[in-house]
Amino acid sequence: FSDLGVPAPIVEVLDQQRIRTPFEIQTASFPDLMNGRDVVARAPTGSGKTLAFGIPLVAAVKKAEPKRPAALVLAPTRELADQIASDLSLLAEAVGRRIIAVYGGVGIEPQVKKLQRGVDVLVATPGRLEDLISRRAVSLADASIVVIDEADRMADMGFMPSVRRLPDQTNSCLLFTSSAADENVFL
Repeated sequence: FSDLGVPAPIVEVLDQQRIRTPFEIQTASFPDLMNGRDVVARAPTGSGKTLAFGIPLVAAVKKAEPKRPAALVLAPTRELADQIASDLSLLAEAVGRRIIAVYGGVGIEPQVKKLQRGVDVLVATPGRLEDLISRRAVSLADASIVVIDEADRMADMGFMPSVRRLPDQTNSCLLFTSSAADENVFL
């Protein structure tokens, strides 16, 4: 991972988790992602997509102001949003960044309070995020990194209008779209 330009604190966390060799999707996408280029990728479930976008995201994300995350990850379901936040939390901590997941089906007030304290990376489902924006609990104006995970699934679930609207509210310079398709790496 260090040969791919991953910062030492993140490499240390990966090593502690016994993640020492990048997967194909990571090797293929890191050079562009670490240099701030847009990437569209497709790889099968279990191929390392979350770390493929998560490591460069955590390495690049700036410290955020309360209610103004610096990075946004859109996910189609609360289970996936929770998994992404969980998978990236130790990496974020290693570089002094905070990450939370927000999604429906649970109380909104605890999520609003976390946003008020400040979060650098916001992982969200489209519906809950639009609700939080309409309540003025969060602004995407400072989000310079946007990840749309499992875009094909979001399209199948009818989220494309939201997926088109939400990035327009950001200051995005990086867009990574990941698919759950059971196909080979595509860059």
